[in-house]
Amino acid sequence: MITIKTAEEIVKMRAAGAVAAKILNAMSEYADVGVSTYDLDCFGRDLMVELGAQSATFKYPGRVTPYPAYSCISINDEVVHGIPSKTVFLKDGDIVSIDVAVFYNGYVGDNTRTVRIGNVSKEVDQFVRVAEEALDLGIAQAVAGNRIGDISHAIEAHAKKHRYGILRDFVGHGVGKNMHEDPQIPNFGPPKTGPMLKSGMTLAIEPMLTLGSEKVFIADDGWTVKTVDGKLAVHCEHTILVTEISPEVLTLDKK
Repeated sequence: MITIKTAEEIVKMRAAGAVAAKILNAMSEYADVGVSTYDLDCFGRDLMVELGAQSATFKYPGRVTPYPAYSCISINDEVVHGIPSKTVFLKDGDIVSIDVAVFYNGYVGDNTRTVRIGNVSKEVDQFVRVAEEALDLGIAQAVAGNRIGDISHAIEAHAKKHRYGILRDFVGHGVGKNMHEDPQIPNFGPPKTGPMLKSGMTLAIEPMLTLGSEKVFIADDGWTVKTVDGKLAVHCEHTILVTEISPEVLTLDKK
C-alpha cells in the first residue's frame, strides 16, 4: 500500500531530506584523489552523529550478511551498494556514487550523487550529466494525476536518446518511515501505466545507467552490484514529495 503523508509527516520528511542532503553534499566535497572509501564513509558517519541522524543502511538486512557501512560508495563499474574499503582509494578520472540514506526523527531522507574525481573524460562527464538530466525529467513527472510509468518513461527516453543502458534489476521506491516502501519506480516502461500519483506521496527516484550492457552481477561480498562488462555506471537520486502543482525535492541542501 502506498502511504499518503500527513501534514505533520511531510514536515518531518522535509527535515530528514535536508539532513540527508547536507551529509551528501559534505561527502561529495570531501571525496578527492587519495581519499579511501572507508575514510569517506567515516566522514559521513561522523556528520550523521553531529546532526543527530542515524544511517539507514548500516546493518540493513542482506542475502548473506547485514550491510556493514554507513553509506553506499560505488566506484566506476560498481552500480550500487558498494562497500567502503580501507584499501580502495579514489583516483584521478574515477567516478564515485555516494548513496546517503538516514533516519532523522523517525523518517528517512535518501539521496545519491555521482561525483567526478579529478579530471574525467568528456565522454564520462556527459554520461554523468545525462543521468542527472534524466533524474530531473523523471522528477518533473511526479505530480498528482500522473502515474508511476510517466516517471519511468521520462527517464528511459532520455537515457535511450543518448544510447545508455538502463538497469533493470534495481529500481526507485517509496520512502517514509522506512527506507523502502511501495511503490517500486522502474527507470523504464511505458507512460500512463502503474499506480496513480497522489498529493502527499514521497518517492525516491533514482536513475541507474550504464555505458555498456544493462546486465549486472553481485560481487562476492554479497552487496556490491557491478556491470558484467566492466563498463562505467552512474547513479543519482532525490527524495521528492508529490503535490498537485509541481514536485518538491526534499533532498536539497538549503544551507
